[in-house]
Amino acid sequence: MSKQEDVRNDNPDPFDPSAQVPREIPAGFDRRKFIMRGAVIGAAAVMNGCARSETEKTAPPPAAAAAPSPAAPAVPLAADLYVVMREKGPVLTTVDEFYKVGPGPSSSHTIGPMRITYDFYQRAAKLPADTLAKATKLQVNLFGSLSATGKGHGTERASLAGLVGKEPATVDPKFLDGLRDKPDQVFPVKLGNKSIDVSLKDVIYDATKGDFKHPNTMTVKLLGGNDVLLEQEYYSVGGGFIEWKGYTPPKKNPPKYPFATMKELRAHADTNKTTIAKIMLANEMSIAGRSEAEVNAFIDKIINAMVATVKSGLSTPEDDVLPGPIKLHSKAATVYKRAMDDKFQADRGIGALSAFALAASEENGRGHLVITAPTGGSAGVMPSLVYGLLEERKVDRQKIRDGMLAAAAIGYLCKHHATLSAAEGGCQAEIGVASSMAAALTATAYDAPTLVVENAAESALEHHLGMTCDPVAGYVQVPCIERCAFGAVKAWTAYAIASNEIGSRHRVDFDATVMALAQTAKDMNSKYKETSEAGLALSVTLC
Repeated sequence: MSKQEDVRNDNPDPFDPSAQVPREIPAGFDRRKFIMRGAVIGAAAVMNGCARSETEKTAPPPAAAAAPSPAAPAVPLAADLYVVMREKGPVLTTVDEFYKVGPGPSSSHTIGPMRITYDFYQRAAKLPADTLAKATKLQVNLFGSLSATGKGHGTERASLAGLVGKEPATVDPKFLDGLRDKPDQVFPVKLGNKSIDVSLKDVIYDATKGDFKHPNTMTVKLLGGNDVLLEQEYYSVGGGFIEWKGYTPPKKNPPKYPFATMKELRAHADTNKTTIAKIMLANEMSIAGRSEAEVNAFIDKIINAMVATVKSGLSTPEDDVLPGPIKLHSKAATVYKRAMDDKFQADRGIGALSAFALAASEENGRGHLVITAPTGGSAGVMPSLVYGLLEERKVDRQKIRDGMLAAAAIGYLCKHHATLSAAEGGCQAEIGVASSMAAALTATAYDAPTLVVENAAESALEHHLGMTCDPVAGYVQVPCIERCAFGAVKAWTAYAIASNEIGSRHRVDFDATVMALAQTAKDMNSKYKETSEAGLALSVTLC
């Protein structure tokens, strides 16, 4: 055994799930009892009037059934991908990297691809003039989940927008709507003295299955006839973050309070008799070299954008129909109005919070500008709590700023050790992380101790573990929009429980739950990872 292996065994990575998960079925497992339990459940279903499918009716009885075939494994990640996740150093993500403004409906399928093609556009523009003189074509190929559900996410429109020089934070959603309504438009792309015409036909939905380095893989090429002048393989890894073949993280300043786990982060806060938010602020200033005023100014922009998305969603007419084949009607305004008429105050609060989440999430479904917190698909969760606390409860804005920093810490840790991408981890990586972030924001806004902040975030994440991503028709509408409302309510519930229990009696810590998130993502069948191959995407029939 090498010295390096000795070190690894003596100091196991607390986020390596392989050391925690048994490789064999535990001793004492009674197969007969398990089969009988299934029969009882089946009988209960019959007594309750739940009809079985034709497949179930003709299936052999459990005792005679053959051993189940193993689930289709997810495509393995390449060894050279996720260089940030594989680093053993401290978290170095900053708020301006994490909270992104861009068009819905998906950070990984819309914002990521637009950032990718815009990056390639900038690279191509820097090529020597003699190389550009040979250029005749720009081409984008989408693979994996990007190809499987890209139609419903508008991935081809986002990709084309980046190629013509538009950025997610500043693109007019009407431009993207125009591509949907008039798909035959042609746009000139200026590369030095060369002009190349591009259209949606240059974005190709390629193989959905294959040995890809990431479920969200795409390539961009600059061609001169049949010759490749420039080509880059990219990966949209969730939350609008992108990487590429040969990617190395940008060099950053060291954090004032380095941490790689919640345990380390909370220790900094407790040792210095301060809050998680203050530790995060100090690190933001240290890593990015910004002043406190500059950090707060950016956070204010994100807060204002979140409030705007909720207001915009609530002001949409109740008879509005979201784009796509589902023909889903907007319900945010209706839910809010009926909540305000409820005779019970508690019901009014839950109804209003749900309406705020629906409002922002419906804006995402329309392809309008939203904020990744951490993703587009979960873009209704955090804004609902921000809007409710700031606009309805009139919580001091500085408390909300602090909450945004604490929420960012939760997102950073999930990104660092697990995933924010539904294409890799299912909806637990989107709604689950968003709910956890929102719980931390709420606890922080109400001056909860650091342990309560952690416990609230842990509970919200824990109770989303295993949630699959199964968008009907590939659109980020069903079940995604309502899931944002449930994620918001769970965030509030997690805070309510954490703030009313004895903190030290909370039996599961946040770091253990992030490890569970990573392991569950690894084990989850690929059909449930934003491919629209199973779950609701398969069982719901559109007429």
